Amino acid sequence: MTLPTDLSPLLAPLEDLARQAGAVIMEVYNSDFAVRDKTDASPVTEADEKAEAIILPGLAALTPGVPVVAEESVAAGRIPEIGSGPFWLVDPLDGTKEFIKKNGEFTVNIGLIRDGVPVLGVVLAPARGELWSGTGTTAFKADSQGRRPIACRPIPATGAVAMTSRSHRNPEAMGKWLAQFPGVSLDFAGSSLKFCLVAEGAADLYPRFGPTCEWDIAAASAVLMAAGGSVETFEGRPMAYGKTPKFLNPDFIARGKA
Repeated sequence: MTLPTDLSPLLAPLEDLARQAGAVIMEVYNSDFAVRDKTDASPVTEADEKAEAIILPGLAALTPGVPVVAEESVAAGRIPEIGSGPFWLVDPLDGTKEFIKKNGEFTVNIGLIRDGVPVLGVVLAPARGELWSGTGTTAFKADSQGRRPIACRPIPATGAVAMTSRSHRNPEAMGKWLAQFPGVSLDFAGSSLKFCLVAEGAADLYPRFGPTCEWDIAAASAVLMAAGGSVETFEGRPMAYGKTPKFLNPDFIARGKA
């Protein structure tokens, strides 16, 4: 399938698909669910698997022939050939540790990569009733107040807000890096919410020290970039996608407007 230059018509059906996955996630969330360990010792629940089982056929119907790299499928050894064309990156439940803690800070992540760049993304936080999406130069947030455009704010000379993870932290590296920002404050959020808070102008920076996979960040990176932000390695290079077979990322910085 050849995708159009303007991907905005895909946003609405992609948002609907994320909400369908979010509904089954919340059914499990509100039950007495079991937790298992995958081969890499990371936790997984039936919510991860049920959400992915909704998203994969949904994407196949929406964009026939476009490969889908999804976390649980990759964990099971099912890695599609992605070639040089566009492909989807899916994390059906990002923030499984937050899901297990029942703090609401977990997301459904669906992102499209084209020419090595995240060009469309949807991030749903089903327990919070919040959804972020974006493509091109337009990003949106939908919640109880409705759906509206969002944009990054310029990073202030003093008093910037930096995000970090609730479950994956490197305080020493974080402290050294943040020393360059006068009056910086630190805030915490799980999963892809850190990107989304930068995208909507509630925060300015998200430096990540430690391993992530491409499906963890693709959707939220697309939203952030559509909102005017950027995601780069600490050496200033754009993030690369399609790093088979493990799809592991280097450390990176997500920023609002420079």
